[in-house]
Amino acid sequence: MSDGSAFVVNARDVTWRGREGLGRWANLEGEAEFEELGFQVVVLDPGVPACMYHGESTQENFLVVSGECVLVIEGEERRLKQWDFVHCPSMTEHVFVGAGDGPCAIVMVGARVPIEEEQIIYPANEVAAKHGASVEAETPDPAEAYARFIRRDPSPYCEGDLPDFR
Repeated sequence: MSDGSAFVVNARDVTWRGREGLGRWANLEGEAEFEELGFQVVVLDPGVPACMYHGESTQENFLVVSGECVLVIEGEERRLKQWDFVHCPSMTEHVFVGAGDGPCAIVMVGARVPIEEEQIIYPANEVAAKHGASVEAETPDPAEAYARFIRRDPSPYCEGDLPDFR
């Protein structure tokens, strides 16, 4: 996939990836990331963050399609539910953490820039730390921010993670 050709894929049919202690991500883009726009579906179990609290140089948008989660945004908590939409302008610090009593599925879309233009910061944040989603000391280095989270081997879709809207 993602070789410049158009394609159609079902999120339940692709490989899923993740790190121990973080959410599960549908690898919709294939081996090569899309050049201009990132598009992901993430599934979070209750209490599990999607990633580390961060801000980046491109805008991002999020749509909760099922379940509930907590959004930590600019140091404040917001409880989100199905069909809540979040827009994060450039450098908005944020993280999503699963909540409720079942999985939460979120569509995540963000602009892409060449790697040499990309800026990201992982700030230490007390509110995000309550959810296990903050670094201890600010860093711009993703490898440092995610060092404690071991990569899982790619795996198939986990039955029940995505909703059936019938």
